[in-house]
Amino acid sequence: MNLIQTLEAEQIAKLTEKRSIPLFRAGDTLRVGVRVVEGERTRVQNYEGVCIARSNRGINSSFTVRKISFGEGVERVFPLYSPSIEAIEVVRRGVVRRAKLYYLRGRSGKSARIVEKRDARPAKD
Repeated sequence: MNLIQTLEAEQIAKLTEKRSIPLFRAGDTLRVGVRVVEGERTRVQNYEGVCIARSNRGINSSFTVRKISFGEGVERVFPLYSPSIEAIEVVRRGVVRRAKLYYLRGRSGKSARIVEKRDARPAKD
């Protein structure tokens, strides 16, 4: 490993000890808690939608979340290790066969749905 990769790995370790990053991929529905600064106050605003892309590039990793807001499609790209992200929560897992779901941009309604991944394990009592 060269020096840059070593420094990146140290920074990633430092950032992930503050908050855990769940395993997710394209097709999963995520709830991202984003810190919003309004004047002198800060608050956490949830942004919930389908992850349509994920880019794994070390410290520069990012993911794109798409949601429908008032009938209009809205996409937002989040840096994975950003300090402005409070939490990432996987709401449901989706069954998809590709890494980038850009085809969802041209779809609406039932054709834009993603089937939920079902857990085949028996329920614990």
